[in-house]
Amino acid sequence: MLDRLPWRDKFPGLAELSETVSSLLDKQARSVEIKQGSLIFGPGNPAENLLLLVSGTVRVQQLSEAGREIVLYRVHAGESCVLTTACLLAFEDYSAEGIAETDVEAILIPRNTFDELMAASKEFRAFVFEAYSKRITDLFLVIEEIAFKRMDIRVAQKLLELKDAESVLHLTHQQLAIELGTAREVISRQLKEFERRGWLRLSRGEIELRDAAAIARLAEAP
Repeated sequence: MLDRLPWRDKFPGLAELSETVSSLLDKQARSVEIKQGSLIFGPGNPAENLLLLVSGTVRVQQLSEAGREIVLYRVHAGESCVLTTACLLAFEDYSAEGIAETDVEAILIPRNTFDELMAASKEFRAFVFEAYSKRITDLFLVIEEIAFKRMDIRVAQKLLELKDAESVLHLTHQQLAIELGTAREVISRQLKEFERRGWLRLSRGEIELRDAAAIARLAEAP
């Protein structure tokens, strides 16, 4: 049986479960460690467990028919994977892939236990659907950005989101293009324009922000 404290505190929504439901959850849930870069799930595979992330980050991305990749969202510590939830609820296979962006510790709740908890506990249902609704809202924002927001603003926002403490991004133009769901050539042109303005410096596999304030002003543009 899993000790409650190491992972339950990451998920406040599970605090109100009854003793019976808590006992079932502790008995059936299992802890796993996943190495950075591992494929956690992929298109065409069935969802077999609800994924609750205790530590690390999981990147969920999709490949279009044209062969273009886009990052849909990231799952962080204290969150569940909404695509997994959707697949469990609808008995559908995955349509995207989940990759461990860092070393990951996760709690897996088997499908049978998930179904039993959903049927038996309104508190567990509330926990699942609250996370589900929040992520669906985030996905609509992704769609809105792709469809309507200027690319220079989107690039500026993503640079600020992904930079480290030293204002450096350790990623390629292709990886940034995947983040934004566009072609590498589009990203390269935009980055070179930012470099021309003196906002950043480009080198192989690295983007150094030289004027984060200017990039922030663009990111906040309407």
